[in-house]
Amino acid sequence: MQKVWGILLAFIFLTACGENKTTALDTEKTSDIQEKSIPRNIEKYGFNLNDFAVVEDTIRKGDIFGELMTRNKVDYPKIYQLTQEYKDTFDVRRIRVGNPYTILKSRDTSEIAQVFIYENDPINFTVVDFRDTVLAYRGRKEVRLVEREASGIIPPGGSLSNVIVEENIDYLMVNELSGIYAWTIDFFKLDAGDKFRIIYDEKYINDSIYAGAAHIKAAYFEHKGVPFYAFAYHNDSLDLREYYDDEANNLRRTFLRAPLKFGRLSSRYNLRRKIRYYGYRVRPHKGTDYAAPIGTPILATADGMVSESTRRGGNGKYVKIRHNGTYSTQYLHMKKQNVKQGQFVKQGEVIGWIGMTGNTGGPHVCYRFWKNGRQVDPLREKLPAADPLAEVLRPDYYEYINPVKVQLDCIEINEAPSDELLTLNQ
Repeated sequence: MQKVWGILLAFIFLTACGENKTTALDTEKTSDIQEKSIPRNIEKYGFNLNDFAVVEDTIRKGDIFGELMTRNKVDYPKIYQLTQEYKDTFDVRRIRVGNPYTILKSRDTSEIAQVFIYENDPINFTVVDFRDTVLAYRGRKEVRLVEREASGIIPPGGSLSNVIVEENIDYLMVNELSGIYAWTIDFFKLDAGDKFRIIYDEKYINDSIYAGAAHIKAAYFEHKGVPFYAFAYHNDSLDLREYYDDEANNLRRTFLRAPLKFGRLSSRYNLRRKIRYYGYRVRPHKGTDYAAPIGTPILATADGMVSESTRRGGNGKYVKIRHNGTYSTQYLHMKKQNVKQGQFVKQGEVIGWIGMTGNTGGPHVCYRFWKNGRQVDPLREKLPAADPLAEVLRPDYYEYINPVKVQLDCIEINEAPSDELLTLNQ
């Protein structure tokens, strides 16, 4: 039996937190751990610390949970029981260097570790209770939310992430903003002078320890002079938090099914199609054709930046729009374009008119859909749904966002000097 426990203990000792083996310097770390004198009647993690001898430290390079516990006189069988019965609650192999922990030891001369508390992050912690039967459970510190207003403006050659850092805003807001406006604004192509305002909550522990940021409650982003509002709103019927604009449109906008209001689908994406113009030879058709009379308006199927507006070979006159880092669309055989390269367009905006330029047997627009640089069939792509807020919910929604919108509009933005903005626009 003693041999079996020896093998199990060896397994626990060898299971480290993904770091290199302990160096000679690391072996001296135990001398740095000090027991702290805790004032009477202090409660932490649900324990009265006055009842224990308290050791506080952080996980260090080379620390192994089993070794840490045996140094504090926890029996081998209890360590093994923890690894077998509570590995979903506390995986001893995943303790991370730098994370704080607390050991509550008995106050008698034995100084046996009775409770081990590991801080997973500034808010969440895991308790391992070795008294009597081994028990492990997770807890959460009490957090107070403090609302914060923040703003910024993109400088020449700058980026959103740089502005967030310079304005001392939680870096999470970079991902929050890019996620909220993923189908509206291309954050790889921001312009100097673009600006934003946001309202979000910051988390504090014990009213003073910063513990990160919560989700954005409301945002305003002005891109190329066009304002975009976003308000977080909980849809009770779907039990889902969504972002809507000031007209109750869902910001998770999908693409229009077709680039025309009126017309017909005349030819689908077909890699084995035989085209009469090429003598009925097999020529891949990577577009989707919509036929309509010459002069019919062609619409942008989603918000984006015009990356090309030109004429080239069999494509004739065409427009290509980059929507974000993943999707682009292209519109061929136009009679005339209505947009220029570098122009920002919104979903449903007229970007040109049906024509017969290039290689075409009749008036139509060849709509091409690009995903990660490859042409795909737009009618087979599973694009995110973007239904607007239900009519029945809109009165409550407008009542909620009206004061928030006023609050957003009142947030000051440190504007660039007028001569600098003049230089940007030249």
